[in-house]
Amino acid sequence: MKKITIAIDGHSSCGKSTMAKDLAREVGYVYVDTGAMYRCVTLFALRNGLFTADGIDEAGLRQRMADIQIAFKFNAEAGRPDTYLNGELVERDIRTMEVSSHVSPIATLGFVREAMVAQQQEMGRGGGVVMDGRDIGTVVFPHAELKIFVTASAEVRAQRRYDELKQKGMEADYADILKNVQERDYIDSHREVSPLRQADDAILLDNSNMTIAEQKAWLMEQFRKATS
Repeated sequence: MKKITIAIDGHSSCGKSTMAKDLAREVGYVYVDTGAMYRCVTLFALRNGLFTADGIDEAGLRQRMADIQIAFKFNAEAGRPDTYLNGELVERDIRTMEVSSHVSPIATLGFVREAMVAQQQEMGRGGGVVMDGRDIGTVVFPHAELKIFVTASAEVRAQRRYDELKQKGMEADYADILKNVQERDYIDSHREVSPLRQADDAILLDNSNMTIAEQKAWLMEQFRKATS
């Protein structure tokens, strides 16, 4: 069976990563979390003082982009890939609210997206990959054989994010998370470079009222159709 490229796009905190990881594991494909890549750039910028009172030090970040190397390594114990920034495991560090509140402005920068897209296209060369993000089906892999666009209400997504953080033993405030989700939706949809939008040939999935099992069954059905 020919290995295809699967692009899963959609709004923040709507379960794209969980869906993509499960599907990749189920069908034996490589999973790439592109959102984690932008979070890595954000974490790097925060750690290196590239956020100022006036915003992002774009010139400074542009000069340091070559210093940002991102990799994914499968964690057999957790059953999922972990994210590494310059050889350091940062899976937990990139999921904090501090990173979440700074990632959208980073992701709007053309030179950042250009660098990340180049890395993503290299990772996905040859098919057999499941990739999720904001512009996979429209920019990174416009010719992907299967494209899914995922959405859910902002309230549902905020609750999921809240539950996820609490489950990890991290501090969380629902009102702050909801505000962050709404702000990210606006920024992602209105940015000049690669705005979030549904590709013309993408299949829409609103999972507001779906269980993980229902999502998984639905996604496997789409995969079977695309590979038959």
